[in-house]
Amino acid sequence: MASSRLGLLSFIYITVLLPVLCFSGDAQVFYDLTFSYKTLYPLGVPQQVIVVNDEFPGPLINATTNMIVVVNVINNLDEDLLVNWLGIQMRHNSWQDGVLGTNCPINPNGNFTYQFQVKDQIGSFFYSPSTNFQRASGGYGPIIVNNRVVIPLPFAVPYGDISIMIGDWYNQDHKALRVGLDSGEELRKPDGVLINGKGPYQYSAKLVPDGIEYQSFEVEPGKAYRIRVHNVGISTSLNFRIQNHSLLLVETEGLYTMQQNYSSFDIHVGQSYSFLVTMDQNASTDYYIVASARFVNESLWERVTGVAILHYSNSKGKAAGPLPEPPNDFYDKYWSLNQAKSVRQNVSASGARPNPQGSFHYGSINVTNAYLLESLPPTLISGKLHSTLNGISFHNPTTPIRLADLHNVKGDYKLDFPDHRLRSRPRRDTSIINGTFKGFAEIVFQNNDTMIQSFHIDGFSYYVVGMDYGVWTNESRNQYNKWDAISRCTVQVFPGGWTAILVYFDNEGAWNIRTENLDRLYLGRETYIRLINPEDNTTELQPPANVLYCGALKHLNKDQHISAARSIYLNLRLLSTLLLVVVLAATFNID
Repeated sequence: MASSRLGLLSFIYITVLLPVLCFSGDAQVFYDLTFSYKTLYPLGVPQQVIVVNDEFPGPLINATTNMIVVVNVINNLDEDLLVNWLGIQMRHNSWQDGVLGTNCPINPNGNFTYQFQVKDQIGSFFYSPSTNFQRASGGYGPIIVNNRVVIPLPFAVPYGDISIMIGDWYNQDHKALRVGLDSGEELRKPDGVLINGKGPYQYSAKLVPDGIEYQSFEVEPGKAYRIRVHNVGISTSLNFRIQNHSLLLVETEGLYTMQQNYSSFDIHVGQSYSFLVTMDQNASTDYYIVASARFVNESLWERVTGVAILHYSNSKGKAAGPLPEPPNDFYDKYWSLNQAKSVRQNVSASGARPNPQGSFHYGSINVTNAYLLESLPPTLISGKLHSTLNGISFHNPTTPIRLADLHNVKGDYKLDFPDHRLRSRPRRDTSIINGTFKGFAEIVFQNNDTMIQSFHIDGFSYYVVGMDYGVWTNESRNQYNKWDAISRCTVQVFPGGWTAILVYFDNEGAWNIRTENLDRLYLGRETYIRLINPEDNTTELQPPANVLYCGALKHLNKDQHISAARSIYLNLRLLSTLLLVVVLAATFNID
C-alpha cells in the first residue's frame, strides 16, 4: 500500500509539478517581490518610501551560479514599474533585463515574473527600479551569486556575510525630485546618507538629531566577515570606511580582485565591492562604519554622512569621539583615481567553472569598433533642460527594441547613434548603436560634465583598461593596462577626464548603456546597443510566454492585473513543496 501511494505521489510530482519547478536541468530559486509604499522616517522626517515585501531595503536574492532565478514582481505602486538586476548579464535574454528599451512596464496592480539564469558570475550585485526616478525613494535590495562547491574561493571561507547598502538620500520623494528636474532645476545637495535604509548614528548632537534609527552590525571577535557594499544612491560618490579596521578588497561585480588592503575606499553610484574584514580590534568600544560624500566642500556637506555601528559581541562601550577622517583631495586630485587604477583582477583565481579562468588575453585582440562617448553639462533643447551623450538626449521608444524587430514595427528607433560627439546642435532622439555581433569594441567615456559619473552597460562585463584626467587622444592607448585590468559592469569617470573599456559583444539582444547618476539619466544620458547574430538567430532566446506588450503592440497584451493565474502559480509552488515533503516522508517511512 505504501509502495502504491509512493508511486502515485511520485507520478503526480514528476508529471504535473516538476515542469513548474524545473524547465531545465539546473536548480531554481523562487522569490516574490511586492513593491509598495510605506511611510518611514529614514532621516527623522516622515516620507513615502518604496518598500519590497514591506522591507527597506528589500530582501536578499541569494543564488548559486548556473541556477535559474524566478522572481515574481508585483507592482502595488501608483505608477509603472520595471526592475533592473545590475550586473546580471542575462545571457542571450535581454527580455528579462528590466529597462524600457527592452521591456514594457508593469502597470499599477500588475505583475510580471522574471526568469533568468545566473551564469559565470560569482559575486555581489543589487536590484532596483529602473524607471520614473523611483530608486530615489528606495525599492532596492542585494543579490548574491555564490560559487558552486567544486569552485574554491581564493580566500578562506569567511565566518559571516554582511550586505551593506549605502546611498545619498533626500527628504523629498522621487516624484517631487522629478518635478524639480522637469522644471529645469539641478539636483540639490542631498539631506543625508543612509546605510541599509537607516540614518546616521548620533555621533554628534549638533549634526544628528535625537530619535533617528541607525544600523548596527553585531560581529564575533577574531572572526573574518565578507562585507559586500553597494552604492545605491542617486548621484553622490561615497567613501566607505570602518574605524580602526582594514578593508581587504576581494571582489567587485562578479570578478575576484587582486587582494589589497585599504583603510577607506571610494564607491561610486551603482558600484558594488566585497571586502574581507577581520574583527581584530579590542572590544573596549563599538566602532564607526562611515559613508561620506566625496569631491565636495566638507564643511557644507558634513551632515551628508552615513554612520552605522560595528558592535563586537563582547563590546564594553558605545562608539564615541570623532569619525575616522576621509581622504583629503584638496592637494591631490589623483588619490581617488589612483585607487581606482589599483583595482586589478586576480588572474590566479578560479572562475565560475572548475578550471582557472586566467586573464583572457584581451590585450592582444584586434579592436573592431571604437566609440568615443562624450558627455557635457545639461543644456536646453526646445526650451527644456536635457543631458546628452554625443550630443543626443535619448528618449525611449514606444515599443521595446527587440519586440519592434520581431513584429516588424517601423520607425520605432534609429540605428544611427554616432561613434563620436556631433558638432551640430544637441537634439532629442531615439538613436541606438548598431553593434557588430562578436565584435571587440573599445569604448571611451569622455566626461566633460562638471560631476563625477558612473557608466553602466547591461548584458556585459568589460575590461577597464585606462583612466585619467584630460582629453582622451589616440596616444592615450599607450597607457592602457593590457594584462590584468579589472572586468566589471559599472565604472567611474572623473570630471574633466576619461575612462576606456574593452568589451566583447557576444551577447545578442538590446542592451542599455547609461549613466547611473539618476539626474543625468532622467534627463537623457543613455542609449542602447543592438546585437543580432547574422548567422544563427536561434541563439538569442525567444520572448517569454508572459511577455508584456505596449506601444504599437499594445493590442497583443494580456491583462496584467493580478488574477487567478497568479493564484495558480503560487498554489502550484505550495502544492509542489507539500507533495515533495510527502514523497520524501513516504520514501523514508517517516510518520
